[in-house]
Amino acid sequence: MTDFTKIEYLKNGNQKQVLAYKILSEYKVLANIAEFDPILVGTIPINIDIENSDLDIICYCKNKEYFIEKLKSFFGNKNEFTIREPIIDNEETVVANFKIERFEIEIFGQNIPVKNQNGYKHMIIEHKILQSKGEDFRLEIIKLKQKGYKTEPAFGFLLGLKGNPYQELLNHKINSAS
Repeated sequence: MTDFTKIEYLKNGNQKQVLAYKILSEYKVLANIAEFDPILVGTIPINIDIENSDLDIICYCKNKEYFIEKLKSFFGNKNEFTIREPIIDNEETVVANFKIERFEIEIFGQNIPVKNQNGYKHMIIEHKILQSKGEDFRLEIIKLKQKGYKTEPAFGFLLGLKGNPYQELLNHKINSAS
């Protein structure tokens, strides 16, 4: 299986993945925040992105103020830089957004190890589903996303999941593993 903890796999991917690798490397986006265990997650790594998909990076930030300070020092001068502090899944969260060249980048930090964050778990589960369901399924996900579906609801719809698709996908992993 692909090691999503390092971005080298992007070098051999599609055109957008190769460009993402170039931008993330050239601008040292992950290198600058390496102490926060950054992982690129979302649709671009698993090849279900659409035209306006952004680069989603999750981080493990034990000290919110320190994390914010680092984000501002590294990326505060980037186009359209914003930072906010929502509560997501009952966790204090820091979300920074900015643009580098043609990519919108979102850096998401919580005081949760990255592999335990839902963004990573969802991506791994979706990757396994895509591998088992094949190319036609992948193209159907992309069509739904182009119609306005978010990623998890698109998977939920095609898999016939009932209830909250974000939670049901996490449960799907348990059911498919047994």
